[in-house]
Amino acid sequence: MKKEKIVFLGVNHAGTIAISTLLENNKDYEVIAIEKNDNCSFLGCGIALWISDVVKDPKGLFYSSKEQLEKEGAKIYLKHEVTNVDFKAKKVSFKDLKTNQAKEVIYDKLVISIGSKPFVPKFQSSNFQDWSNVITVKTYQNAQWIIDMLKREDIKKVSIIGAGYIGVELAEAVRIYGKETTMIDALERILQRYYDKDFTELMDKRLKQQGIKIELNQLVQDLIGKNGKVEKIKTNKIEIPTDLVIFAIGALPNTGLFKNSNLKMLPNGAIVVDKYQKTNIDNVYAIGDCATIYNTVTDKVDYIALASNAVRTGKVVAYNILGRKDKIDGASGSNAISIYGLNMVSTGLNFEAAKRAGFDPEESHIISEQKPAFMNEPHKVKVKVIYDKKTRLILGAQMASTYDISMGIHMFSLAIAKKTTIEELKYLDFFFLPRFNQPFNYINDLALKTKND
Repeated sequence: MKKEKIVFLGVNHAGTIAISTLLENNKDYEVIAIEKNDNCSFLGCGIALWISDVVKDPKGLFYSSKEQLEKEGAKIYLKHEVTNVDFKAKKVSFKDLKTNQAKEVIYDKLVISIGSKPFVPKFQSSNFQDWSNVITVKTYQNAQWIIDMLKREDIKKVSIIGAGYIGVELAEAVRIYGKETTMIDALERILQRYYDKDFTELMDKRLKQQGIKIELNQLVQDLIGKNGKVEKIKTNKIEIPTDLVIFAIGALPNTGLFKNSNLKMLPNGAIVVDKYQKTNIDNVYAIGDCATIYNTVTDKVDYIALASNAVRTGKVVAYNILGRKDKIDGASGSNAISIYGLNMVSTGLNFEAAKRAGFDPEESHIISEQKPAFMNEPHKVKVKVIYDKKTRLILGAQMASTYDISMGIHMFSLAIAKKTTIEELKYLDFFFLPRFNQPFNYINDLALKTKND
């Protein structure tokens, strides 16, 4: 009996998890994966940890390998690039980047898991490729290059373009090397898409206390220098001297190959899928950062590129190919960051985003202590919940503390997914033990302080 042939385009978070899950449960598939990079399964969100030497051995950032996946039964083509996909003929054309040899494979099912690519703006008088001291942050090679540059004594001023999660983590990592560190962003606040002003002010203060310069509400217009080396960054307001430029603006779906195909995509290039990860083309799936996911707050198709979503979509597509009919109802964009020991977590929409989405938002917030005073472990906790004034449904939440309060955000994520009202949190059952928390939980207290119009 002929084995069903499953072809994967890309072997990163989503692709790796999908391949492993598929073959762990059934060896009776012929699994082929094509990857442009020379490695697979690199955990890019650990780059800042490696740069800052929290991660001592970067091998730990690879949670699989060509050898491991092939041991499980897959055939992995590294350093190979997909050149065309014929959906009617179910044929993938690709080439060996070392020899330029053309190859092709016929599939029964196709899984597009090609991830995302770093976004770089256009400059007034130059191109990204013109400069020897400019880089994006995505791959193992990017991280190693940055570390090597930071060890050089002639690199004294480092500029990070982008004040999102990657940019903020990189700023802290770069500062460890004693470099004059400047973070630049076109938005008015750090992590503005995820947190409200009272939370981003905490981040801003924390970073500035450590000597990191922050230039916000500034659009990078040009890179200025000579002999292939950037010496200044020109924004719409000022010029910033620099020895090294790291772009961490964000990423776009890596789907240019399908631009003129019948594959349904969002304007940004994200491949539209249903809750089973199926595209609009039969036997074609898309997972990870190249695909959409449903937003549990707005109940609409959205693009939320997070490693957690990539892993979940990888699992789901594997189980669906296996015939289990699993699905992901959605995601609320749960996320976290630690800035010099200040732990920040959020999920859903902040106040501004809720207004833009058409809700009539209201907020309730509280500052409390994590534990009773007699424990002599002072950890203030700041919590805010955004909810709809009319329906009372929870739309989002934000938390901050020097204590690890990260698990709390999972409760809020579930509350959003299950369409929970703010009132339902008033007397929700939370355990009490002095080593962990207070007798009356601050989440209960926060719900009790909501406005009743």
